[in-house]
Amino acid sequence: MAEHSQLQFIWKQISERVQSVISPISYDTYIKTLEPIDIVGRTLVLKAETSLGANTIMVKHVDKIRDAIVKCDLGVKDFRLVVDGSDEYPLNFEEEEDLFTASPINKDFTFDSFVTGSGSKFVYAAAKAVAEAPGETFNPLFIYGESGLGKTHLMHAIANEVAKKFPDKKVLYTTCENFLNEFINSIAQRSSAKFRMHYRNVDVLMIDDIQFLKNKTQVQEEFFHTFNELSSQRKQIVLTSDRPPKEIATLEERLRTRFEGGMIADIQPPDLETKIAILKKKATDKKYIISDEVLEFLAKNSGHDVRNLEGRLNRVIFASKLHEEAITLDLARKALNESIDDSTEQEDITSEKIISAVCTYFKQKREDLIGKGKKADLVKARQICAFLLCDMLSMPLVAVGNLLGGRDHTTIMYARDKMEKLSSLNDRVAKEIDDIKNIILKQ
Repeated sequence: MAEHSQLQFIWKQISERVQSVISPISYDTYIKTLEPIDIVGRTLVLKAETSLGANTIMVKHVDKIRDAIVKCDLGVKDFRLVVDGSDEYPLNFEEEEDLFTASPINKDFTFDSFVTGSGSKFVYAAAKAVAEAPGETFNPLFIYGESGLGKTHLMHAIANEVAKKFPDKKVLYTTCENFLNEFINSIAQRSSAKFRMHYRNVDVLMIDDIQFLKNKTQVQEEFFHTFNELSSQRKQIVLTSDRPPKEIATLEERLRTRFEGGMIADIQPPDLETKIAILKKKATDKKYIISDEVLEFLAKNSGHDVRNLEGRLNRVIFASKLHEEAITLDLARKALNESIDDSTEQEDITSEKIISAVCTYFKQKREDLIGKGKKADLVKARQICAFLLCDMLSMPLVAVGNLLGGRDHTTIMYARDKMEKLSSLNDRVAKEIDDIKNIILKQ
């Protein structure tokens, strides 16, 4: 155990630096009462008087204490709180990070890669304004619209832009489903304080598909307090939904009014011109030059979902590779007829055949593919399977996630986008995907 005088010296330097960056009331109430009691490894152990005080520190002042520790450079690298008689403490950051995780941010989803049209110009401008001044313009920003129109893309674009312009700001993106699951787990594991710290100690909180809060009274209560805490500190909140707040059934009125107190922006389905522009950009990203005649053909009768639009493009590109032909209108017609209309071969394609083909090709068991294993070869097979389910069947992300072991739709989106990108850059991956498609088509 470290000597008392050494502990006092270290804590005095750190606490004085903290004192200079927080209000006198906060310092006297929460920081001044902390007592240094040990150093374990390079972690300073501080004793708090109450669990309430410790929780407040972990929610509001944790970054300032950590920053002071780094700047003082006294041989410790972190801190931990203990509270006598509390089963929620000691708290340490390693445990917190294991329990609660943010969903990955897709680096390719930027404002530059988002194609705007008449139905998305307003929401695009609102999202960009939020990214340029988090917490100062539209708070909360509530984006709603049908699935597949770009809501998640804009959230990731905000996250990427904030990370570039404000590298010191902490951004947390997650889904409502993940928020719900982690809330339930925090109750079961008696780690509610850590849960609150994870979601309230951020500068930008973004939650996708907030409509799933409906009928979840206890979770709505927790989110209400999280919303208030962040809002009172002028922290940015961004939410998406498939409907406006007033149409979310069983949503508490106090939450509804808070959602409506910021900026509500809807994203409309793209018109024909916007669809063509989206296809042209997607084709360029894949290093293909496709005539406007073919792009217009692909855009027509493609529905509202941009992912379905991209799926049509991918099928034509695959047909071009498979038949070693240039992309013409005749090839596009043939490719789409083969894949969705007249060909009995394609009509017979099922999710089970795709999963089976992937397992056969990579010599993996089905239970392993949909399981939780994280070996590199297994993860690769799983990601390619996710890509093929999206590409060949145009399945919704949620449905693919359910097939692959109940995975979150953002995980599936990440796998799909990663494999799509790799297939255009890595010849080996492109060949593996083409080989598996041939296996499926010949089944």
